[in-house]
Amino acid sequence: MLHKAIKVRLYPTLEQQQLLAQHFGCARWWWNYALNKSIETYKETGKSLGQSALNAFLPLLKKTEGTEWLSECYSQVLQATTLNLTTAYKNFFAGRARFPRFKSRHEKQSVQYPQNVRTSTGLVHFPGKVGKIKAKLHREIEGAIKTVTVSLEPSGKYFASILSEVEGDNPKSSTEGKVIGIDLGLTHFAITSNGTGKISKYDNPRHFAKHEKNLKRKQQKLAKKQKGSKTRNKYKRLVARVYGRVSNSRQDFLHKLSRKIVNENQVVVVENLHVKGMVRDRNLAKAISDAGWGTFTNLLAYKLERKGGKLVEIDRWFPSSKLCSNCYYQVDKLPLDIREWTCPNCGTHHDRDSNAATNIRAEGIRIIKTDGIAVSANGGEVRPMKGRKSVLRHSPVMLEAHTIIASI
Repeated sequence: MLHKAIKVRLYPTLEQQQLLAQHFGCARWWWNYALNKSIETYKETGKSLGQSALNAFLPLLKKTEGTEWLSECYSQVLQATTLNLTTAYKNFFAGRARFPRFKSRHEKQSVQYPQNVRTSTGLVHFPGKVGKIKAKLHREIEGAIKTVTVSLEPSGKYFASILSEVEGDNPKSSTEGKVIGIDLGLTHFAITSNGTGKISKYDNPRHFAKHEKNLKRKQQKLAKKQKGSKTRNKYKRLVARVYGRVSNSRQDFLHKLSRKIVNENQVVVVENLHVKGMVRDRNLAKAISDAGWGTFTNLLAYKLERKGGKLVEIDRWFPSSKLCSNCYYQVDKLPLDIREWTCPNCGTHHDRDSNAATNIRAEGIRIIKTDGIAVSANGGEVRPMKGRKSVLRHSPVMLEAHTIIASI
């Protein structure tokens, strides 16, 4: 079975906004109550509370004075909150996520409807008192709807993430087709090499820089407003809208570029970048965070999986920039300010980024060949050749003919 999700814009009426706000508040309060109860129980007994044990508190709370307002919330919304909390605990103990945190009404709000949601032309039908909400359904929803998550952005916009289940499986992963290497950067967001000498460079749009002056102006006005006033809340939404435009423009660019690359290639090779460590550089942290390299890699991964393609990640310590793609000679040092260099062994003049993309592609083909998978490139099979040993104790693959193997 396949699971597909789409995110649609909702346009609730004022009455529906009040009902959704009530659901947001109930779900948030129940999450914090259940999390606190789980923490206290673990301190006293050394055991945590499961999903059934937490749901057992709900009937009593709905009848208790002071919390009887929980009964006005759709019951399955609260049960979905319990499921999400127990899942968060499992992810924490498995080392996949950090410890669950308490939720605040000042952050993004969301509730989940696990069933009984359906769609029609321009409408999403929710169970309970919420009813039909006008929506912008930009594409047809395939399969049966499983879960719908309604969220309220800080800018005041409502969205619904609709998860559906479709029969069938993704195509079997294949490496028969074009192989492309991608070197991610800041001046040029992506430098691609298809192995035939063609290098394509995609400029970095610098999304945040385009809106930085507008954001600064609105933040200065926000800082002058009195805390708790209606005007301050108004300007908080204006600032959030600017951030929303930055995020939307970035997502649009990453989706379009990843779709173009996936449509034209069967295998994509990228570097496994340690972004968390790279943003510790105070001079580059802002630019690296704005680029969105991690999101771009994730988009490539799921789109290739749906197509039946393959994403190959090479080791982050592989010297793609320092290695000559012609003779495999590796230079000792290559500072970031040097964008072009000449190989002292064979005399080939390299553009730093283009050379890195070529080496990344060759290393990706070598990894696939090592795994025992046949690769078609340049119209024929690629055979590993002798040369400098890489960090993975294998030599990268040379694609060009009539090469000279350097002795190091």
